[in-house]
Amino acid sequence: MCFVHPQTKLSAFSKTASGRQLGSWKHSYDMRLGLVFNHDSVLSSDLSISKAVYTALQTLGNNHAKSLITKLIKEENVADLKFGVKKIQDLEVHGMDMDAYMKALEKQTTDFLNHHSIFVRTVLGWGESDRGLIANGKVCGPLDEAESFTSEDVDLLTKVEYQNVARSIKTQMMLMKIDGNRGSELIMKISSLLSSKTSNTERKDLSGLRDQHSAVKLPANPDSPAYQIEAVLDPVSQEAQKITPMIKVLREVANVDVKIYMNCRDKISEMPVKTYYRYVLEPDLAFKPDGSLTSGPVAKFTDLPQKSILTMGVNPPESWLVESVKAAHDLDNLLLEEVESGVTAEFALEYILIEGHCSDTTSGQPPRGLQFTLGTNASNPLVDTIVMANLGYFQLKANPGVWFLQLREGRSKDIYNIVGHEMTDTPAGSDDVVVAINSFKSKIIRVKVEKKKDKIMEQLLKDEDDDKSIWDSISSSFKPKEETEGKVLNIFSLASGHMYERLMRIMMLSVLKHTKSQVKFWFLKNYLSPSFKDFIPKMAKEYGFEYELVQYKWPRWLNQQKEKQRVMWGYKILFLDVLFPLDVKKIIFVDADQVVRTDLQELNDLDLEGAPYGYTPFCSSRREMDGFRFWRSGYWASHLAGREYHISALYVVDLKKFRRIAAGDRLRGQYQGLSQDPNSLSNLDQDLPNNMIHQVAIKSLPQDWLWCETWCSDESKKTAKTIDLCNNPLTKEPKLKAALRILPEWKEYDYEVKVLWDKVYKTNTRKQVEYEPPNIDEKKIGSKLHLHDEL
Repeated sequence: MCFVHPQTKLSAFSKTASGRQLGSWKHSYDMRLGLVFNHDSVLSSDLSISKAVYTALQTLGNNHAKSLITKLIKEENVADLKFGVKKIQDLEVHGMDMDAYMKALEKQTTDFLNHHSIFVRTVLGWGESDRGLIANGKVCGPLDEAESFTSEDVDLLTKVEYQNVARSIKTQMMLMKIDGNRGSELIMKISSLLSSKTSNTERKDLSGLRDQHSAVKLPANPDSPAYQIEAVLDPVSQEAQKITPMIKVLREVANVDVKIYMNCRDKISEMPVKTYYRYVLEPDLAFKPDGSLTSGPVAKFTDLPQKSILTMGVNPPESWLVESVKAAHDLDNLLLEEVESGVTAEFALEYILIEGHCSDTTSGQPPRGLQFTLGTNASNPLVDTIVMANLGYFQLKANPGVWFLQLREGRSKDIYNIVGHEMTDTPAGSDDVVVAINSFKSKIIRVKVEKKKDKIMEQLLKDEDDDKSIWDSISSSFKPKEETEGKVLNIFSLASGHMYERLMRIMMLSVLKHTKSQVKFWFLKNYLSPSFKDFIPKMAKEYGFEYELVQYKWPRWLNQQKEKQRVMWGYKILFLDVLFPLDVKKIIFVDADQVVRTDLQELNDLDLEGAPYGYTPFCSSRREMDGFRFWRSGYWASHLAGREYHISALYVVDLKKFRRIAAGDRLRGQYQGLSQDPNSLSNLDQDLPNNMIHQVAIKSLPQDWLWCETWCSDESKKTAKTIDLCNNPLTKEPKLKAALRILPEWKEYDYEVKVLWDKVYKTNTRKQVEYEPPNIDEKKIGSKLHLHDEL
């Protein structure tokens, strides 16, 4: 190992990284140390210590040289030698020949500095005063002025180099009986040669595999040079579904000799392939007969099962946000025997993600709750996001172009400054943080922030209640009615598939019919159909509510679910702290298949008694379902220790409290550990918060907030404030049939929405309902949209 060090800094050698690096030399038996002096133009009087160190390396044995150099570079000795308090003879090491050493030192010229300088300039390409290290040809440097390379770093580098290269070469040297200095020299030279030829890709020879009975051979054209591809695949794995179309395209664009070995599993407990997969990859551009480009590559499926219910979706790269933009059918519930001429759907790339990790330079920890904005210029923010405590992660939606990253106006910008960033596209000397989306790959950046000097003690996620006096908290309960009006009630829900979107529209109408406050609905955009996204603005105008579509890409570092239903369960609980803006203080989640019979403002105003969220416990009044109450025994009975097991169909979240106690980060951390076991978190959106009840408290809501026929007695229905159409494991009754039987008002809500739909799109869906149409005044519906009923 060789250290390159500027001569002018040898006077402070023990204070710098190189001084600490020499500490590794003391306890290493596999390291040879050399020094390269990278000097500036200095006075000859400043070269005494450099000459002394160099002479020691040239004339003394290893042990004596090590001991003397250690003394020479100590800070106090450097100062004493410089001012004449000590002489080099005073640093004599026991057993060394000091007289011979001093004679050699007197004869030593400074020519070696010139030789070393030529090496540094011509071979390394470094400038004067640059410093760094070379380990068997691997160059680490030049180091920045304030950058350290400690003894721990040297130890790690030594282990990596020894394990990856030097050990194998040493073994061969020993077999050839080459040892000592000659062996050491050869190891250094061979390692240097190998490191200069290192490839970024690893090629492995698949030797010993037999291809008589379990391999597919696709020979190349023997008349021209060919590439060779050998793949080992489990033929019924999802990976095989992705790799095989790539190989097919490669054979079309190049002369390729392919050999695929089948590496099957001996035993499988379930069908491993549950999807029909097509990889959208074309070997070349496609043109129409008139010479124009086609609309683009497509995935085409043929000979699919006709009687099975299928779901169509896209599996895009991690950095893409893709949505369906045209689909006449319900892509979540495709029954091909009922489809006349096939199913066609169009998907579009909506955004490319800018992902990042943020840390506070003072504490080294992520600044949880910090908000970033992204815009096309410094004064035009378009999207924003919140930093997680998990890895300081954040993500922002962007399109191709140049973007400016900033702290959001408010507490984020008042308390913090951006002091550093990496992997951005910021021009030299610019104060802005610029990120360019110039490809279809994700940008992953790193941002460092620091609190302003006068804001050191400020907390980013501040609870406004902490600033209120006792009198303020008391007097707030006596505010007149007109002061409490104008509140916005935030309702969050999600759905996928036309049937659940139909149920969600009914849920929305039931909320609006009973709530006096202004209502704002928040919908997860990821899985909504094009028809729902098109209709919701018309419905909002007709009924006077606000809405917003929120979107978040499941982070690549968080263990991902494979089934769509489980992914949606994850979105219900794992990202509550980052889905909504910081000014949203409370959110109420209402399942799509739910009907509300009361003013939800009452639930919004309910005292959660310090808990970040409130859930309703499962009913226990329907005794015939006792055998299905799994939480009464085994793990759950022990874990809950007398507490209730809660249902996730309806819950209220105090987002300020939720963020302050890092509830989202705790839930994601627990999920990451538990989700590695496929047998855990069977009901993810319920099991996870119930499992975390000791770390993230749950306020048990009164039982009448959620009634479900499966678990609750018929007598308790009359006081129910919401009714959920939950599944019954005994009867397995369809949702729509159960709704018509359990909820007399359901068909009125459903019919009213269908009337509005028909007036907007000039259709006739209300003539195809499963029930006798209710007697409602159809003329009033759609009046705010200025539509004319032509049916």
